[in-house]
Amino acid sequence: MPATTPAEILIINPNSSVAVTQGIAAAVAPMTPPGVTFTCVGLPEGPATISTQEDVARGGIGVLEHLRARPRPDAVITACFSDPGLDLLRAEPGAPPAIGCQEAGILSALALADRFGIIALSERSIPRHLRKIAQMGVGSRLADELALPGVSAEASGRDEAVYALVREAAAELGRRGAGAIVLGCAGMAPIRARLAADTGLAVVDPVCAAAAMALAVVQGR
Repeated sequence: MPATTPAEILIINPNSSVAVTQGIAAAVAPMTPPGVTFTCVGLPEGPATISTQEDVARGGIGVLEHLRARPRPDAVITACFSDPGLDLLRAEPGAPPAIGCQEAGILSALALADRFGIIALSERSIPRHLRKIAQMGVGSRLADELALPGVSAEASGRDEAVYALVREAAAELGRRGAGAIVLGCAGMAPIRARLAADTGLAVVDPVCAAAAMALAVVQGR
């Protein structure tokens, strides 16, 4: 009987932070079943943090170019909360199923609570997040989105001073009616469990949410 070919899920971090990419890999490692490989890569030519709309656009091109330059995986995840390149991946002929972190994180939060909240890296991230929420048709279930004071993706999951701000933002979102908190950056993956324990709220890491959806796709093939 021929051996089953292992399934590969490609996770592309569109920023250049090695620490963020390593944090993503560590977050999904416990989820990895036999016969599946998560390949986590960053884009060295990308910015350290996807901050502006231009960053999102350039990151999206980088995500697509990376996919084109390698053997095709069984599924691909764009590991940034602004979902850079998601539409490009889905429009690419012959491309594998593509999953975006923001979509996956929000959909997971909706399965956990009636209303959800988001913690963003900065105020300028919020308008594009809200556009995606409007496109998804779930705005009525958003309790609110609160922003950190313009921190980097790397600091969002590793700096104690930033963690204190994240914890207060999560608590405030809870007071505003959010039963689930979506972390608005892939760099926050290392703090998910700690934040859930500290606040008593359901906390969704969007990368792990996307990884769970990708696993459902490849294991059902």
